[in-house]
Amino acid sequence: MSWHRGTLVGFDLETTGTDVENDRIVTAALVRLDADGTVAEQRTWLLDPGVAIPEQASAIHGIGTDHARRHGARAVVAVEEIAHAVAEVLRSGVPLVVMNARYDLSLLDRECRRHGLPSVDERVGGEPSPVIDPLVIDKHVDKYRKGKRALQALCDHYGVALDGAHEASADAVAAVRVVRRMGERHRPVGTLPLAELHALQIRAAAEQSASLQAYLRRSNPAAVVEASWPMIPRGR
Repeated sequence: MSWHRGTLVGFDLETTGTDVENDRIVTAALVRLDADGTVAEQRTWLLDPGVAIPEQASAIHGIGTDHARRHGARAVVAVEEIAHAVAEVLRSGVPLVVMNARYDLSLLDRECRRHGLPSVDERVGGEPSPVIDPLVIDKHVDKYRKGKRALQALCDHYGVALDGAHEASADAVAAVRVVRRMGERHRPVGTLPLAELHALQIRAAAEQSASLQAYLRRSNPAAVVEASWPMIPRGR
């Protein structure tokens, strides 16, 4: 059976910013969707990240510092639960769908390190896999399409409703539904075994980064674009 016809689990984070080395998790969601597209199980977390949430971030996901401090779980407790839940999904062999996995999985890894917790790769005994990233796949199958590639843009392109953008569970569900449409529409990708699909994304992400880096170096010779996927190695 093709991977897009089976159970998929979406994972999404909303955070204090875009720096995987220094920013923090504010909300997280893991959502399991059955083969027919219905939500079978959902877990969500609200964290007190332990730092002030910048106004720019609050404007995107709607969570302010005061709300997070009053209602959020201690970061160390929630990060442990999130990492454990993600590792459980990966150990089960169910694909983990993560829009821009390089960001979300790297930030979760750094949060584990910050709190002295085992990382996801330590929990599963290797690189997180199988991971399916709608951003990487879309750029691979439709590399010359103009326009944005953010989740809302992919939803518009593939005909998927996104109600409540930048709310972690809504984004996780939308990412799964988008990637199903990709699998249905682009048969070479949709028919690949999961191990081959994961390996394809590693290669595709590196090629995409190299292409962007070459473009940026036309005006900035020092520009560097991260090539690793699905996670940025520690110490970069």
